[in-house]
Amino acid sequence: MNTQAFREWLLHHATARQLREEVLNAPLESILHPSVLRLKYLGAFSLIGHPLFYWIWSTWLPQPYENLWIRCAISVMGGLLMLDWFASEPSLARTQNFFNVVCFIQLPLFFSWMYVMNDRNAVWIASLSAVVLIYFHLTDWRIAAAGSIAGFMLGTALADGMTRSATLQPATHLVVLAFGWFAGLMLGISGANLRRERLNHSLATIGIMAHEMRTPLSTAGLIADALLMEARRSPEGNRAGKLEKLGQRLNALTRSMNHHIDMQIANARLLQLAQYSDRISAGELISDVVAAYPYRSTRETDCVEVIIHRDFNFRGSRVQFSGVLDNLIQNALHSLQASGSFPKPGDLRIEVGSRGTEGRITVSDRGIGIDAALLQRIFEPFFSSDHGTGHGLGLAFCRRVIVAAKGSIRVKSEPAKGAVFTITLPVDASASHNPDRGDPK
Repeated sequence: MNTQAFREWLLHHATARQLREEVLNAPLESILHPSVLRLKYLGAFSLIGHPLFYWIWSTWLPQPYENLWIRCAISVMGGLLMLDWFASEPSLARTQNFFNVVCFIQLPLFFSWMYVMNDRNAVWIASLSAVVLIYFHLTDWRIAAAGSIAGFMLGTALADGMTRSATLQPATHLVVLAFGWFAGLMLGISGANLRRERLNHSLATIGIMAHEMRTPLSTAGLIADALLMEARRSPEGNRAGKLEKLGQRLNALTRSMNHHIDMQIANARLLQLAQYSDRISAGELISDVVAAYPYRSTRETDCVEVIIHRDFNFRGSRVQFSGVLDNLIQNALHSLQASGSFPKPGDLRIEVGSRGTEGRITVSDRGIGIDAALLQRIFEPFFSSDHGTGHGLGLAFCRRVIVAAKGSIRVKSEPAKGAVFTITLPVDASASHNPDRGDPK
């Protein structure tokens, strides 16, 4: 196959498109199955495991080489994952970057170095092979594939430099390592495909439900139009006013339902988000979304308050960020409705501010709040705090969009005191700001 034919194959063949989508376009998952408990368990395992294995390999089953200080340093580094500063927000870039560094140093780099320092014996070739598989289980298969090779090359080079006895790896060991690497690669790709398939099935199910719901909604829309026409034909009649109000209410309900169906379909595309780099004004975006939102009553419309302390521009997808704000507004209105009181002006507040290179959007409400036990999991796909009535994709969609724009989202809430969602985004360097206004507290 010549070069031109290969390029054509990459561009047009179905298998090539799928491979390109999997390798290049699928978003990186630095922490697989991210949760606070998972990070803390990994940190605890690291903190306890390294001193324990030092004792095993130095006292109980002595090996040629062990180093207590290096074991302790790596143990403490991994143990930092137990701190709330890292574990409480797995979606933050700092947590994901630190997790990547910890995994790389602890797993392929350290174990490759120890493998050579222990004369490439059977214990450490087995340990190194197991570590490769563990690495693929903890992080994205692309990160693990590149990191395991880089860690092996760097670790063996450092150890050979220290021992002054650089030698080629035994062929049998290379075969064992290659087998472990390919097994981890296949399992990693398979796991990524399974997670994506789960979301695809969710999307298909929601699409079918949406189609089935749109049919009666279309009928309801036609009935609403008929009521309005009847009211306008006889404007002086006794029932004209009631018919017009009923028609308007039915039209508003139809628009609202269609809007929410569209939003849930967008949420279901959790791992199929295309990457965009639109230049977006935060204040303009929020004003447009708030104005277009299909409120169910004038009380809901009046309860929303938008405050622009200091506008900023950022890069991302305008359509996707409109979906993020739609989700947050919908959740806030549901929370206010569940509180049992009529919404008042200011019960749902959206603020925009910036300081230096950081822009911030906060969405706060005075609703029922979120239980503390649920706060740690509300951004996980398929986890819903709505007593099983939600599909658990809305906030996961929000986080995915925000992280793709190199931002972060966090939440603070107490039961019966409402919730505050804070979105932090990098300010576009070419954006102009209004220097006379402050930052939301």
